[in-house]
Amino acid sequence: MGRIFEQALYPYSRSADQDAATPARHTVVVVGAGPIGLAAAIDLAMQDVPVVVLDENDKVSWGSRAICFAKRPLEILDRLGCGDPMVEKGVIWNLGKVYFDERQVFGFNLLPEQGHKRPAFINLPQYSFEQFLVERVRALEAEGKPIELRGGSKVLDVVSHDDGVDLTIGTPDGPYQLCADWVIACDGAASPIRTMMGLDFVGRAFEDNFLIADVVMEADFPTERWFWFDPPFNRGQSALLHKQPDNIWRIDFQLGWDIDRDAELKPENIDRRLRAMLGEEIRYELEWSSIYSFQCRRMDRFHEGRVVFAGDSAHQVSPFGARGANSGLQDTDNLAWKLKLIIDGKAPVTLLDSYDAERIAGANENILNSSRSTDFITPKSEISRIFRDAVLDLSERYEATRPMVNSGRLSVPCTYDGSPLNGPDCADMPARTRPGSPMCDAPVPGGWLLDRMGSGFYLLAIDLEVPDGLEIDGIPVTAIKLTTSGDEEGYLRQRYLGDALAGAYLVRPDQHVAARWDHFDENAVTAALLKAIGRQS
Repeated sequence: MGRIFEQALYPYSRSADQDAATPARHTVVVVGAGPIGLAAAIDLAMQDVPVVVLDENDKVSWGSRAICFAKRPLEILDRLGCGDPMVEKGVIWNLGKVYFDERQVFGFNLLPEQGHKRPAFINLPQYSFEQFLVERVRALEAEGKPIELRGGSKVLDVVSHDDGVDLTIGTPDGPYQLCADWVIACDGAASPIRTMMGLDFVGRAFEDNFLIADVVMEADFPTERWFWFDPPFNRGQSALLHKQPDNIWRIDFQLGWDIDRDAELKPENIDRRLRAMLGEEIRYELEWSSIYSFQCRRMDRFHEGRVVFAGDSAHQVSPFGARGANSGLQDTDNLAWKLKLIIDGKAPVTLLDSYDAERIAGANENILNSSRSTDFITPKSEISRIFRDAVLDLSERYEATRPMVNSGRLSVPCTYDGSPLNGPDCADMPARTRPGSPMCDAPVPGGWLLDRMGSGFYLLAIDLEVPDGLEIDGIPVTAIKLTTSGDEEGYLRQRYLGDALAGAYLVRPDQHVAARWDHFDENAVTAALLKAIGRQS
């Protein structure tokens, strides 16, 4: 057997749809079997929404590509049933170091706080990430869940109507037609679906070029993120070092603007750079290399009729800060439960407008931070470079300047402040768990708080008497009852109560807070849930 990215994990086979007298109709068709498309399909299938995934390929991605997966996406993957194998395989890290020339100017800890199940980040090659998602798809198929993954299936044409979408699919056996109630386009930054529909991005392109080299080598470096500004082995530019599983190391070299890409990718030139960084005696095997430039941009809207865009097809950022795949996973986390309610007739189709509102806010946040990181890493004027270098010099001795250093503002969970779905707040409770924010994990009797929550609505009650459950217009709300009497470390109180004596939280299926109170009022919970599903303003 070859390496995983050389194996056909979902090879083409002829489907019954290709022999149907009239085009078959599916509830949801996901286009793209990358991390975002597979996550969307898994989420829907777990909620018994029939879904077909189409991809022109039949293998996972070649090369490690996206490697840094943050705490919040790991919690999403736990809900999808595939977090454990990814964390077990991945390299866990919380610490980073920043160098200027040959000096370390400071280090940081992305998760100094205790009482969390998941780390700040894991490093895992995208091909391994996709492999675990494909394995989860196969497990769901074995359970009888309504999910199908079709390789060798390229979308050639898409036509959206008021009540569905018509698709033309190219295969080795020729094209065929099918219909979908909904299409989720997860077909990447170049998104053929977006192009076919005449839609475009708005934003900014950057001219800097970066070389990625994945090398297999034995090294004693600690499991940390190391970033260099103006190092002696890459003068005037930057570099980044990350450890991956199986003794694979990701190394990024900034190259500048005017380069000869073909020349830079020659093995002898990559070898020259690696030896300048790691030493002449290093023994390594080059597994994968690529040169990239990037853009920070997004679509004006993330859905157009019954076609919804997620991940890179909807927005792009620079790789600094690991915001691409992590943001895409938060897209699908936001989308799946809303689409489920719409399909079931329990929420109006206008609920999708909140997908635009919430995830465009997330994309704007990512684009802003990503653009600022790029401007700091690659100054565009001499004055900017002087300022950047002064900040780095001062950071070695003065803690106050360290927040100004920007080697990539690393991915953080998105809080939907101002969302039209947010309900009442309680001023006595901590800001970190206000409406719109993702739930904060905490140890609870028998395990972890977030592990108690699946893909439905929950009523978290702390030091309060509430019913075991509610049903509001056909939507069940499951109660989770906790007390601070066994909260020895005070995590529940610190994260959920603050100055309040008790707390009630209405939690959405994506584990974001919909509303909170310091008491229980069933009418208030009902009103907040109806607002959270777009049925009340």
